[in-house]
Amino acid sequence: MKNTDARPAYETLEIGTPLDYTSDVYRVYFEIADSTNEGKKIISDFIGRERSEKIISLAYGYEIELPIQCVPDVVRLLTNANIAVYQVVRYAKTNGTWA
Repeated sequence: MKNTDARPAYETLEIGTPLDYTSDVYRVYFEIADSTNEGKKIISDFIGRERSEKIISLAYGYEIELPIQCVPDVVRLLTNANIAVYQVVRYAKTNGTWA
């Protein structure tokens, strides 16, 4: 799809950047210290019950799907709960949308 075909239209250079205000969804890995699963609960509460069923638990964090603009919000919620965030990795855009 060309960026002019998208609704609403947006610049190709903005895809997957802090300027991406679309409802496009990306797979994101949050590496956190979460021995009590409190981090998973915070993430689950943020993305909702239906989406939380798709959380992939890994040895040192979680993979989830969400818009790029939600990443700072999740990091803020985790750090406010005194959960250390060691890295955030944005993978490829998925076919999903955030509604």
